[in-house]
Amino acid sequence: MPCRRRTTALLLAAQVFFSISLTVSSQENPNDEEALALLKFKSSLNNATQLDNWDKSIPMCNGNSSNWKGLFCSNGELIMLQLEDLGLSGKIDVGSLAKLSNLRQFSVANNQFSGNMPDVKKLNGLRALYLTNNKFTGDIPDDAFTGLNGIRRVIIANNEFTGKIPRSLTNLPKLVDLQMQNNEFVGDIPDFPNQVDLKVNFANNKLDGEIPPHLRTQYPTSFQGNNLCGPPLEACKPSKKFPKLAIIIIITIIAAVAFLVIALAYFIILHRRKPSNYKKSTISNLQRSDKKKEAQYNNNNNNYNDNNIKKLYYKKNGGEAAGGILHFVRKERQKFELEDLLRASAEVLGSGGFGSTYKAELLIGGSICMAVKRFREMNNVGKEEFFQHMRRLGKLTHPNLVPIVAFYYGKEEKLLVSDFVQFGSLASHLHGKRSPNQPGLDWPTRLKIIKGVAKGLDYLYKEFPDLILPHGHLKSSNVLLDNKCEPVLSDYALLPVINKDHAQQFMVAYKSPEFTRDDRVTQKTDVWSLGILILELLTGHFPANYLKQGKGANADLASWVNSVVREEWTGEVFDKEMNGTKNREGQMLKLLKIGMCCCELNVEKRWDLREAIEKIEELKEKDSEEEFSSYGSEDIYSSRAMTDDDFSFSVVEKV
Repeated sequence: MPCRRRTTALLLAAQVFFSISLTVSSQENPNDEEALALLKFKSSLNNATQLDNWDKSIPMCNGNSSNWKGLFCSNGELIMLQLEDLGLSGKIDVGSLAKLSNLRQFSVANNQFSGNMPDVKKLNGLRALYLTNNKFTGDIPDDAFTGLNGIRRVIIANNEFTGKIPRSLTNLPKLVDLQMQNNEFVGDIPDFPNQVDLKVNFANNKLDGEIPPHLRTQYPTSFQGNNLCGPPLEACKPSKKFPKLAIIIIITIIAAVAFLVIALAYFIILHRRKPSNYKKSTISNLQRSDKKKEAQYNNNNNNYNDNNIKKLYYKKNGGEAAGGILHFVRKERQKFELEDLLRASAEVLGSGGFGSTYKAELLIGGSICMAVKRFREMNNVGKEEFFQHMRRLGKLTHPNLVPIVAFYYGKEEKLLVSDFVQFGSLASHLHGKRSPNQPGLDWPTRLKIIKGVAKGLDYLYKEFPDLILPHGHLKSSNVLLDNKCEPVLSDYALLPVINKDHAQQFMVAYKSPEFTRDDRVTQKTDVWSLGILILELLTGHFPANYLKQGKGANADLASWVNSVVREEWTGEVFDKEMNGTKNREGQMLKLLKIGMCCCELNVEKRWDLREAIEKIEELKEKDSEEEFSSYGSEDIYSSRAMTDDDFSFSVVEKV
């Protein structure tokens, strides 16, 4: 009996062991399959020596970190494959990539791939595609993008694609960025009626015809280097092309008329008649008819005026009538009427969670440029309280704040008018495309920018001690740069008038850890936003959680920086496009520490604004001789007590 019991126990233990083994095996299978798929994909590439650490014995992902080059992971799942600047060529095995169930972004930009475009419609979960700066050729099938309903960015510029623009692109509802410049596309440009806030670039192809209606608010440079016409370019001229059959018919008619004229002349000569009055009248009528047609043609072409705000929004989207009053909050500024503003030549600067922003050029006593932002979610307070808050904003005067000049109050929508800042946003300088010879922001400029941001934020805290969030929406796209790269803050102190639900969907403050976890914000929440901005400025990485509506996942950018510093200090954390860093690493490291202390998850341990500003003001452009050697990674990490679970990772698309 004891032997039988022992045997039974052993059998039960074996069953449990095999059950656990099967469970573990089943849990590991998906990643194993994806690893095999990636290795098969790699085998189709040439010059793939830089991917030598792709090894099945090494896990692809470790939480939010990756062990394989070019992979980006979230919670142990592969979400991005970014194989840029690796000298790769060969065939892109899309069939293998299709087995990566969570692949959201695929980039092989700046390589040596050639041949036809990959069959990307098999990657139905794709959000962003980057094939730019390769040698792809041939026509793109009309259905090449069918089914990619979640894709937002298609970047296939600087290749040798031919043929017509695929019509399947026009059916992608979430498409916001389409770059097809510097190829050899031919034919007309299809219309894009199904997209909101779409930015396109078709420059330097072989396209012809009239620019379609839904693309007439784009920048003119997006269409240059083609044979295109119509707004925003010059008006189209009457076509001079006729079918061969029409030419034959016209020649026949002319010949018949000529024969009749000759016969008539012969008849007149025979009868010695001189109907000069008839002849003069006919010529006069023809001249008047031609002038009338010419005037009508000119009048029709005069309808193609430059875009104005009324065209861009009020007429297009059925906005409120333009009969309201523009209220100025700065007495010293030149006044103009609302109708002057709406009729001014305008262009769309951008569109965000609050609404669109326009640049308006008014011709009033010279040319002045204003920025106009439209809001539809500003009914949190009544009219009297709204006017009072706008007048309060109008009293603010600081070199690091964009001054609000005037506003328009409507029942459903409002307009805020401010000075136009010509050098664009910090986000566009950090993440936008530049020409090959255009350098990135250097260290002295970035230091000047963050010092100016800190001063502007400090001023807001002093002027609005009663507000929990004196700014509330601090991010790189709301930091504008003037012609001397001095920063000026925009979209500040708007929380009191923004509808609460809308604010929690879009404002940066509501992406903070304290709101995500505890549904609360504090006066240190703006400090958290400042910390994320510092990390973005230093690393050149975009904070992905800002793209998510509603409660944002804690900043994956801070998580990434924290993981790098945790392992070992390395210069990889800094933006590779930042020049002027020689003998300045110590100061850069100090600013990195300030950013991390501002991003502290525990609000009680997080620095307050005064402490952060004092530390920022102490920074210098260059290190002293002994400074950097005594300021290493252990010092920066000693001020924080983060764990691997402090942050969660969210998908980031290129900007």
